[in-house]
Amino acid sequence: MSIFGKLKDAILGDRKEETRPVPPAQDKGSFGKPLGGTGTASAGRLAPTPAPTPAPARAASIDSVDVERRLDARPGADKLNWRTSIVDLMKLVGVDSSYDNRKELAQELGRSDYSGSAEDNIWLHKATMRQIAQNGGRVPASMTD
Repeated sequence: MSIFGKLKDAILGDRKEETRPVPPAQDKGSFGKPLGGTGTASAGRLAPTPAPTPAPARAASIDSVDVERRLDARPGADKLNWRTSIVDLMKLVGVDSSYDNRKELAQELGRSDYSGSAEDNIWLHKATMRQIAQNGGRVPASMTD
């Protein structure tokens, strides 16, 4: 898996889980059969009452994930400068922040001349946050500009 893929999954979570169809609820009696109406009397016989039509399955969709709130809730977030530091961001989400991994991340995000300088790391943090935003994260503008 790519370095960005690891960061994205760690920050946004498993989006597949959040978008699975949710089956409609159905009440069941003690014998596991759906509970229906009791029927209505008609000429001495019971005519079955039609069971309610179940609502169509709906996807539990989430338009975007509040990245700042999610990361703030992580243990140790208050001790790291993850809002501006790519190294601290990677540490916070449990991704190896070594120079080699940051260089690979920079290449994934379109920068082939990554040297690990402060300017490179600032660019890398902003580029990472822009990609997170493009993949469903709600990221404050201060982290992407």
